[in-house]
Amino acid sequence: MTIADNSRAFELGSRVVYQVYIKSFQDSDGDGMGDLRGITSRLDYLVDLGIDCLWITPFFPSPQNDNGYDVSDYCAIEPIYGTMDDFDELSRQAKARGLSLMLDMVFNHTSTEHEWFRKALAGDPRYLAYYKFVDAEPGATADDPGKPPTNWESKFGGNAWEYVPSLNKWYLHLFDVSQADLNWDNPQVREELAGVLRFWRAKGVDAFRFDVVNLISKPERLEDDFEGDGRRFYSDGPHIHEYLQELVRLGGIDGLMTVGEMSSTSLESCIGYSNPANHELGMAFNFHHLKVDYPDGEKWALMEPDIAELRDLFARWQQDMTAGGGWNALFWSNHDQPRPNSRFGNTESHWYESSTLLATCTHLMRGTPYVYQGEELGQTITDFTSIDQYRDVESLNYYRILQERGLTADEAFAVVHARSRDDGRTPMAWDDGPNAGFTTGEPWLGLCGNYPTINAKTEMADPHSVRAYFKRLIALRKAERVIQAGDVRFLESPADKVIAYERTLDGERIVVQCNFSGEEQPALELDGGEILVSNYDEAAQTSTLRPWEGTARIWR
Repeated sequence: MTIADNSRAFELGSRVVYQVYIKSFQDSDGDGMGDLRGITSRLDYLVDLGIDCLWITPFFPSPQNDNGYDVSDYCAIEPIYGTMDDFDELSRQAKARGLSLMLDMVFNHTSTEHEWFRKALAGDPRYLAYYKFVDAEPGATADDPGKPPTNWESKFGGNAWEYVPSLNKWYLHLFDVSQADLNWDNPQVREELAGVLRFWRAKGVDAFRFDVVNLISKPERLEDDFEGDGRRFYSDGPHIHEYLQELVRLGGIDGLMTVGEMSSTSLESCIGYSNPANHELGMAFNFHHLKVDYPDGEKWALMEPDIAELRDLFARWQQDMTAGGGWNALFWSNHDQPRPNSRFGNTESHWYESSTLLATCTHLMRGTPYVYQGEELGQTITDFTSIDQYRDVESLNYYRILQERGLTADEAFAVVHARSRDDGRTPMAWDDGPNAGFTTGEPWLGLCGNYPTINAKTEMADPHSVRAYFKRLIALRKAERVIQAGDVRFLESPADKVIAYERTLDGERIVVQCNFSGEEQPALELDGGEILVSNYDEAAQTSTLRPWEGTARIWR
């Protein structure tokens, strides 16, 4: 059943979100790290691109063990990023330009430096109940704490439980040891977090992104996982929908633009999260399509992307989310992913085509597109040559773990170089000057060496640049109702490396074809229509798709 006439689809489907990784976007004071004033100084750049909403990664007080996703105070500003006055000015300037601000809420865990956790460590029973603490076995000591409550693995490597000798308890940390999981079964915790939303709503914030939010509801019974790393027990947990509905209601955010990052989720769960009838979230991120180059599901190993699987995943999520009344967040890239053009394309021989193919593929789908800073420029993965150049805690941990598993140092580095989150965190390339215009100081993370040619200043002056192509796609989404809210159906592919689908609405039809290979591939046999967009300048062919070609034809 079609829901193409749903007004919500037109509203969400006409908007485009831009993600800023604050530490790497623009430095205003020369300390080598981006900040709030830096973002304010670049708002006109985003307006020119056609952006509607600006998602900013966490800028709250934090020890920065996970670059801000270890929050020690939800209602203040980390001094390295500025002051509350700086935020208020950013908010005023954004609203003056018609830009919404989307704040990043890390509600699955806090930093172990958060006041709540400090009080828990001091033995305060109220705050012990704020976290997932479990008593140790009798006789446990600091030297021999015994067996952890479960064998679950941390996302960053190692066991997911940490022993606290002074309490004779273990606490759960699904991520870094400095990120203690909150106990959402405690209604006081849920009220505290709803209060955080009310605080920022009162400051004019009108959009929210929720980090790994489908992990917040843990099972009552803790058990070992002998089939995986434990995620099947806590992903999309037993009370997740109940807790999200309560958070939205108490936080006063029902009807706002919201998105949940869903780790190892299911399609059925995401329909529930994003169907407006449930009053949970506006849309959902899922990451299944970004695992098609994980051999046997293993992130820290390498293989060529399986395009047939990619096509099947896109088809299922696009078509079934539409049928179920859900809504997709469309993306290739974020602060946790390597640059996608280097990953799914060939940036050595077909940099422009690879960068624009990916945008063509997702920007014409049903959902809300997200652009990650520098993606619109075609920024690539790093050209780092030493592990000492990396800063990401996950990458450094796995460089060690991979060698413990038997890889040589060079082999481990090759995996980290392809998979590291730092691949997407190098500073934004603004121009071809010193440090790419990002900072007058020493950048916190090294720049990619190709910034003299791949940068915003150069591309804004070139009507045929990657950025110009992104700008055109964004304009098309705002102009074409069939892109905003049309139904979606995936078509039988003419070749293994080709993804093809159609959008339809009120007699209009768009057919999109994308060649995910460096070789020519057969195209669908199509009659009539006109080229809506193509990433090749020459007249589009009808029988063949050229290397990394993305094209769309429309019938009106």
